[in-house]
Amino acid sequence: MPDYTWPELTWKVMNRQDLSADETAWAMDSVMSGETSPISLAGFLTALATKGETTEELLGLANSMQAHSAPVDLPSDCVDIVGTGGDRLRTVNISTTAAIVAAASGLKVVKHGNRASSSRSGSADCLEALGVNLNLSIVAVEHVFDETGITFLFANKFHPSMKYAAMARRELGVATAFNVLGPLTNPARPEAGAIGVSKASHAPLVAGVIARRGHRALVFRGDNGLDELSTVCRNNVWEVRSGQITFHQFEATDVGLPRASIDDLRGSDAAYNAAVTERVLGGENGPVRDSVLFNAAGAIVADGQAEGARATDGDILTRVRHALEIAGEAVDSGRALQLLCRWRELSQSYRDHEDRDL
Repeated sequence: MPDYTWPELTWKVMNRQDLSADETAWAMDSVMSGETSPISLAGFLTALATKGETTEELLGLANSMQAHSAPVDLPSDCVDIVGTGGDRLRTVNISTTAAIVAAASGLKVVKHGNRASSSRSGSADCLEALGVNLNLSIVAVEHVFDETGITFLFANKFHPSMKYAAMARRELGVATAFNVLGPLTNPARPEAGAIGVSKASHAPLVAGVIARRGHRALVFRGDNGLDELSTVCRNNVWEVRSGQITFHQFEATDVGLPRASIDDLRGSDAAYNAAVTERVLGGENGPVRDSVLFNAAGAIVADGQAEGARATDGDILTRVRHALEIAGEAVDSGRALQLLCRWRELSQSYRDHEDRDL
């Protein structure tokens, strides 16, 4: 990789010149190697955010960050259900619950996530409140997946080099490119994803990165900024398949789900959200179930391998309706709740394999 300098790259960005993926990969490699001062990083991130990131720039950042993650031996034909966060709408943990439903529907799910930043309960917080042990060695994380078809990669454990960016990010206190990299840096490198993006300008860029990688995804955001498939408002959806991006707009009512209000989905702390998750997986009906099934369906469509949602056969609405049936059956049959119980029990059985530093 060519040798760049921070003043050189920052000057280019300040003059509204886009960077190549090689240039941003160099920048991230420098950060992840602990060779960058907080001042240099803060200046670069601020300039990049002011100019506006590009797909090429995010691709370089994400690929380098992913290369510095802890290696994990998991199949790439898996799916992640994840959001950027930052919508500040404080909903229950929809994508976390949807990940369990998707796995109970037959998908191989490797969820990548962290603790809360802009909410009171991130995916890690909710799973801990559900009794899932997250302090596992890499081998134990892999074994949990082998036995259950779902596992969780705790971002602050699998990305130890992120500590070098912590001071600059904390002192800046504003959203930067790092806020959109989480869904693009799953260490398992899943080939499919259902990815929520809260910032409107970032959503097509995320889709572009996935297309460049040759992966499959539904990337989405609600008109209200919700980083989920929303039952509250219109959804903007970028479908990525075979290197091509197709843009769709539709509402929950277009696939047979009733419209909800944001208050119907409002969450609280991890204990509250975990209790909601257990009730939904146990068969409780209502707006939260609808939202969970909607997002699990998004993962099923993105994955494209569950029976009934296979294929590019049918338009997007037809495929989502089929996927909703699959997700609903996974809950109503009891498989989703059984999977959570199995995941919880198995993860707790690996306490002898805990490794807080991986």
